[in-house]
Amino acid sequence: MGLRAEFGDVWRVQQPDVTKAEDDAAAKIDRTENAEYCDGKKQLAAIDRRVRFLRKRLDGMRVVDGPPSDPSKVYFGAWFELGDETGACREHRLVGPDEVGFDPRYISMDAPLGRAVLGKRSGDEIVVRTPEGERHCEIMSVRYG
Repeated sequence: MGLRAEFGDVWRVQQPDVTKAEDDAAAKIDRTENAEYCDGKKQLAAIDRRVRFLRKRLDGMRVVDGPPSDPSKVYFGAWFELGDETGACREHRLVGPDEVGFDPRYISMDAPLGRAVLGKRSGDEIVVRTPEGERHCEIMSVRYG
């Protein structure tokens, strides 16, 4: 689910449902010992935090709807094939940190690999520093779309 879809779900579905449940629980006589009321308050607080987070993220986003001026280089949204020292090739896509979980091939531009390939082109060799040590790779191809 994308950030806009999640925001719509949280704002238009979850928040009204929890508010109604909390109102129903509040109608009961003793609020101090009313677990439904207390749970509703906690859920609403969590929803409010998530709405604030999503609004902040969505306000700062810029939609990238086409290739960059130099499509031979790896920039945001690029698919690139990476060959490692063993000869294995794997395809990845450079995405923002909020998109990483949508596909196992997606690499965040904030990750060590993402930072290493940014601005590089086919044929360039890169060194990726990982907790396991340095990995030497070559960018085999770059494409958009």
